Amino acid sequence: MSKTVLIVDDSASMRQLVSFALKDAGYDVIDAVNGKDALNKLNGTKIEMVLTDLNMPEMDGIEFIKQFRSSSGYRFTPIVMLTTESQESKKQEGKQAGASGWIVKPFTPEQLIDVVKKFAK
Repeated sequence: MSKTVLIVDDSASMRQLVSFALKDAGYDVIDAVNGKDALNKLNGTKIEMVLTDLNMPEMDGIEFIKQFRSSSGYRFTPIVMLTTESQESKKQEGKQAGASGWIVKPFTPEQLIDVVKKFAK
């Protein structure tokens, strides 16, 4: 059975790039355009990992992580931020909200898959 990764990013091209890389590596993918969309699509679905952007309309990555973590079924699901933000203060804010890791854009598909393999167990 393949593992499912949730991608949350307002950029259609970024969702597509990440989705292609993950599907090529054998993962199932659920994608969402922002945090609110992601929460609506979950419905208790078992997922092994979340990749989320930080800056998105309607519900940003930090608020999404807080709400995602408040659900008992997802309390320990790894969440990696995919963002152009590299400031230490933003990383700390993400970590405090419950992010497990951080990848700064741009990245290669190989870098992405390496990180997903570490977290999606």
